[in-house]
Amino acid sequence: MSLFRFFSNDIGIDLGTANTLIYVHGQGIVLNEPSVVAVESASGKVVAIGKRAKEMLGRTPGEIKAIRPLRDGVIADFEITEKMLSSFIKKVIRHKYLMKPRILISVPSGITEVEKRAVRDSAENAGAREVYLIHEPMAAAIGVGLPVDQPSGIMIIDIGGGTSEIAVIALYGIVNNRSIRIAGDEINEAIVIYLKKNYNLLIGELTAEEIKMRIGSAFPMEREESVEIKGRDLVAGVPKNMKISSAQVREALTEPIEAIIEAVRLSLEATPPELASDILDRGIVLTGGGALLRG
Repeated sequence: MSLFRFFSNDIGIDLGTANTLIYVHGQGIVLNEPSVVAVESASGKVVAIGKRAKEMLGRTPGEIKAIRPLRDGVIADFEITEKMLSSFIKKVIRHKYLMKPRILISVPSGITEVEKRAVRDSAENAGAREVYLIHEPMAAAIGVGLPVDQPSGIMIIDIGGGTSEIAVIALYGIVNNRSIRIAGDEINEAIVIYLKKNYNLLIGELTAEEIKMRIGSAFPMEREESVEIKGRDLVAGVPKNMKISSAQVREALTEPIEAIIEAVRLSLEATPPELASDILDRGIVLTGGGALLRG
């Protein structure tokens, strides 16, 4: 370790609605944890953070609540976000450096100045020496190795937990972008609503996410699948099992998927013709957890 690195280090944080990832210069991604915190309702004391807290979602006793401090890509609970960030930073730093780290945080391109200030303040209070912000589409493009320095246009779609970011990038800049608050969380919620409305079955957030990951798809697949799920029968009030197919899940996802497609269409309409032709030649890059949805 060089003398300079002994004193400090640089950290990149993807502060997501669903998950928080931390990159340390020279080490790569050193942390990937759910953005969930479990706290005591009465005292506000933090009981668990990250993976342990996510396991408590929908399962906690009355005196403990598991919460997501970020909603739609922005901070919904400043104090809890600060505690979560501080815990994650301490986990990866562990007093190896004498100086506080410089931190680069990716944020949705559509957030307000007030929301940016909240991110900066939260990171500074969590232990950052300096805080820099970068728009999520640019961070994603650099992360996958796209030539953002070139004059030719690149379109990137970053589907996260709280927001979907659609951007056209050229010459280190975002030529046009759209940020919509429809992403992984809304896709999960669409599954919950579909089962509740059509089958009187109530399931939790974790079950909806598992259904999405196991058999969810945006388009029909060659091999259709099904999975057995458990929930509560809203009519009888008792636990109930049922089998759900990938076709049913696809029907449930129609509305959020179409909303993302419409945002992409509007972004393409606003793209200068020369850059649009570049996109036609080079295609579109999908990133984020939502990009893992089949089809």
